[in-house]
Amino acid sequence: MPGRRVESCVATVRVHVCRAWRSVLAGAMSCAIAAVTGFTPSASAQSVDKKAQPKPAPTEITSQDLLRNIACLEQRLRALEAQKAAGTPSRQSPPQNGGEQDPCTEKEPKPWITTSTAEHLSLKLDAAAPVGKEVATPPPPPPVEGISFGAYGEIKFGRLQNPDAGGQWQTGFDAARMVLSPTYAITKNIIFNAELEFEHGGIAIDSDDKLAGSIDVEQLFIDFKIHERFNWRAPGIDLIPIGYINEHHEPNQFYSVNRPELYLGLIPSTWRAPATRVYGLLGNGLSYAFQVSQSVEDFGDSFDKRTDANIVSPGPYVGGFSIDNALGLSRTPVGDFRQMNDTLAYAGRLDYQPPWLPGFAGSASGYYSPNTTPRGAHADSGDLIGKSSLTMLDAEFRYRVPEGGLELRGEYVWVAFGNPANLRANNDGDDTNNIGKTMYGYSAEVAYHFPLGTILESEWEAVPFYRYTFENFQASGFAGADLNAPTGQGQMQFHTAGIAIIPSPKVVLKLTYQKAISNDPTGANADYVLGGVGFSF
Repeated sequence: MPGRRVESCVATVRVHVCRAWRSVLAGAMSCAIAAVTGFTPSASAQSVDKKAQPKPAPTEITSQDLLRNIACLEQRLRALEAQKAAGTPSRQSPPQNGGEQDPCTEKEPKPWITTSTAEHLSLKLDAAAPVGKEVATPPPPPPVEGISFGAYGEIKFGRLQNPDAGGQWQTGFDAARMVLSPTYAITKNIIFNAELEFEHGGIAIDSDDKLAGSIDVEQLFIDFKIHERFNWRAPGIDLIPIGYINEHHEPNQFYSVNRPELYLGLIPSTWRAPATRVYGLLGNGLSYAFQVSQSVEDFGDSFDKRTDANIVSPGPYVGGFSIDNALGLSRTPVGDFRQMNDTLAYAGRLDYQPPWLPGFAGSASGYYSPNTTPRGAHADSGDLIGKSSLTMLDAEFRYRVPEGGLELRGEYVWVAFGNPANLRANNDGDDTNNIGKTMYGYSAEVAYHFPLGTILESEWEAVPFYRYTFENFQASGFAGADLNAPTGQGQMQFHTAGIAIIPSPKVVLKLTYQKAISNDPTGANADYVLGGVGFSF
């Protein structure tokens, strides 16, 4: 019976010794491979191992402890084999090192290696270091806790009228945008923000790809969080603080497939510029922002019309303001010092969420540029065009009945040009695109939220809506070299209705019908029936 017990002990100790040496060899091989190739296990591989194995015991094992434990196991194995040969029962052997303290029987024993801990060791060994010596390994890099990524995007499909085809209905698809939003907290008070936007399916223009898209740095700035009442956004690419949708244009912020009509020209779509701002809270639900930016330009043509001297080249060119696009083509470029205007513009905004009226939010904002005329601006006759200022005012509100489904929105935008006689559209020889001294537009929207219950483990809701919009791009006096008779083209009405299905606050499915009415004798020719998928997270 004692012999069997000794044999069992011998076998057990051999197993532990083999497993321990196997762990050492595996660790050494891993470190050697890492040292030669720089390869470390991927996060996905590590996560699979963690799922497949139990959690390691909460102990700290060094390379010196591991080698000591292996030596003790070997010593114990030799003692057991000697006892087996002599036929004596298993007992603790006396020290064999001349009376010195046996490392296997220290008064304060080191952490012992077990089968589970051996399998979970993450021991880093230096292949060039002598065996048996403690190896100093560099500490792991600190976790990157401040970095995060967001994204939003829109897919559109359906049928619409093409004004350039005489109003013919055409079927199509548009990967309208995919936006990546990296954010990094350099410190808790210094925050980096950016938006990288892929528009209309990509950046290639190739007959094989059949793609014609773009990639833009839509936002790029660093915020310095100084105080809740005063913060600074360092110079970068920033959105102009006009209206609500320009700064909050993710697809779950509006219910139609396309953005509200006021933000498709009267307010330039995703209006951004080289800029810096200060912002903060004023208290009692009131906040502010004040921005200094590069001015918009009355220039809407391609870069081949900009000379290396950064002035308008001789000959015809497209103006940034027109009855066709309102202010949609007036955005200043954000790269390579290609701006053709030396003027700074100023914008301010007040946001209000009164605590005494839950569910209500609104804003009032303004923009002013002393001059929008680019360098070298001229009429088709060759005569130089003088300066013209631009002023824009916006007021909007949003109200959702607390604990109810009714939602109301309204907005008004007014634009004034300092001197219409100096606008390119009024001096380009085309009498059909003239604009007056002012432009304006307004909209009113009603929506109702119907809960649909729990589907796919989330709360769904349906939001039918209707929005009415009126715009006038030819208001008040005309001036300039062209004939100044109003055409009626700039007076537009839009009836927009549809439904948005919201499976999650981060996803929206849309179906929209729009009827466009114009005073232009040729008609608006801009109706559509579109479906859309939007996401934001």
